[in-house]
Amino acid sequence: MRLGTLAEGLEYTLVQGSLSTDIKDIYYDSRKVVTGGLFVCIVGTQRDSHDFAAEVVQKGAAALVIQHDLPADVLAALPDVAVLKFENTRYAMAMLSAALFGHPASALTMVGVTGTKGKTTTTHMIRAVLTAAGRKVGMIGTNGVTWPGHHHDLANTTPESYELQKLLRALVDAGCDACVMEVSSQGLMMDRVAGIRYDVGVFTNLYPDHIGPGEHASFEEYRAWKGELFKRCEVGVVNADDENTEALLAGHTCRLVTYGMADKSPGADYRAAREYRLLRTKTMLGVAFAMTGPDGSSTEMQVGMPGLFSIYNALATAAAARALGVEDAAIHEGLQKAVVKGRVELVPISHRFTILIDYAHNEAAAESLLKTLRAYEPNRLVVLFGCGGNRSRLRRYGMGEVCSRMADFCILTEDNNRYEKVEDILADIKQGIAKGRPDVPFVEIPDRLDALHYAIDHAQTGDLIAVIGKGHEAYRDREGVKTPFLERELIEEYAAETGVE
Repeated sequence: MRLGTLAEGLEYTLVQGSLSTDIKDIYYDSRKVVTGGLFVCIVGTQRDSHDFAAEVVQKGAAALVIQHDLPADVLAALPDVAVLKFENTRYAMAMLSAALFGHPASALTMVGVTGTKGKTTTTHMIRAVLTAAGRKVGMIGTNGVTWPGHHHDLANTTPESYELQKLLRALVDAGCDACVMEVSSQGLMMDRVAGIRYDVGVFTNLYPDHIGPGEHASFEEYRAWKGELFKRCEVGVVNADDENTEALLAGHTCRLVTYGMADKSPGADYRAAREYRLLRTKTMLGVAFAMTGPDGSSTEMQVGMPGLFSIYNALATAAAARALGVEDAAIHEGLQKAVVKGRVELVPISHRFTILIDYAHNEAAAESLLKTLRAYEPNRLVVLFGCGGNRSRLRRYGMGEVCSRMADFCILTEDNNRYEKVEDILADIKQGIAKGRPDVPFVEIPDRLDALHYAIDHAQTGDLIAVIGKGHEAYRDREGVKTPFLERELIEEYAAETGVE
């Protein structure tokens, strides 16, 4: 594609060269540039890739996109290279990439989900509902990119703009007509989703997170970037119960649809009654509740995931689905069938006890999960957990304190030790236990596979066992070496070998 065609409609300065230059592909990693490529120079937090301009031209780059002037001697040494200067090269890369791949988002129903918690679960729920409605859906987020018959992992929740546009093109080529994706604050701030117009944007909730060097300078900045999604969508589905919603929506340009609990936000468009039923079988740990819609009619909803937070996610899903014209039958079917790998994921191996895996790996997530599970009134609430090596010791104290207070029995084990000794990590966790509930029964089993076997071998009738920290992860990291370790499969294999009933 010609450079001028790629940049059509954008504001830039042609520093030198010709707009008729033929462009084979776009690159922002200097190591990957090949002949005929366009290299986008990005000013990052760690380095400025303008410094690699001469190097990528030697590799065959036909054009450069710059944000600030190159040194005169460097520019003089590149007489045959086209150079375009933009105010913001991250934004430019997003727009150029969209043009390169034929603006694939315009061929898809786009749903973006943002918030601190619940993004992954809500995207899975919306995908399940749209699939039940007969749509062919792609999904992009924390658990990777998925479309019918395909899945692969991603480095970021919201990929860099070039990768994102390439993925959207792949979805269109695979026959998808809809995409549901997690939209992170970093993705918005770093222009990874620039140029994409969403049919529906969803806001789940907001808590302090991603604040610090290389992320957001303050909670207010974090909130403001989350709010950018609602200047880029047609319909905004937002949590009326969250205290940050009003500030987050400052300057929004979309039509708003609200959801919440009836006792907190009686004026919300979609409301759930505070009274709800907990559902527990061998194959499901869920919840049933009554939802009232904008017209005042009420319908019974059932979700195959537990707790109050699942009700919020289901309300957001139902509101988004109805905004897209989905019939209630598909909404009901999708909510009942939706499963998120590694997020309160039931492993149905026994009628006597329940075992599940979850990604909860910090104090807040563990507390929320265990509080939810406690409501199911198990014989014992057992939690199997560890903490990552080469990470803050404060997290270990917090996990020990929370799990000791909220569980009846704790199994302490490894969780991606990296370059630390598991014994040292467990010692820190035990300091947290001493601060929380020092008399809680617990056992230390350093090898996580042995710990899983112990949990199953010693399960009592009516127990609810939460295996937390790794969730969907498919590896175990010891001394920087990653080896296969997928807990769902390991649990199922051991149950089959031992004849668990």
